[in-house]
Amino acid sequence: MKSKLIYLLLPLTAILATSCYKQERNCANFKTGKFEFIAEIDGEQKVSTFIRTEEYEIETFEGKTDTSSIRWVNDCEYVLKKLHPKNMAEEKSVSMKIITTDGNTCVFEYGIVGDARRERGTLTKVSDL
Repeated sequence: MKSKLIYLLLPLTAILATSCYKQERNCANFKTGKFEFIAEIDGEQKVSTFIRTEEYEIETFEGKTDTSSIRWVNDCEYVLKKLHPKNMAEEKSVSMKIITTDGNTCVFEYGIVGDARRERGTLTKVSDL
């Protein structure tokens, strides 16, 4: 009887112990500042840098600069809309969601508004504004 009770209590204890752990989510630290995002494109690492204010995100990628407006949904989610789209694909808004933060880095999820596909990335805050 005791051994059955132990086998029932072990999983419950494990669930309780892990549910108490909460990942950091300090989204306010990532609302404004200068950031860097490294992506792998065709097996090559590419760096994108951008400055984010309360209202705009100005991105520089491979020597080209583009500006998007920002609409904050809540402290950890916002929507980007390019101000000067060059084609139909760029006219679509991109939803962004900060998943976790750890010091000056955050893991975020992004995708085209209305599209179920989501991607994840890691962002580094280089400096405050």
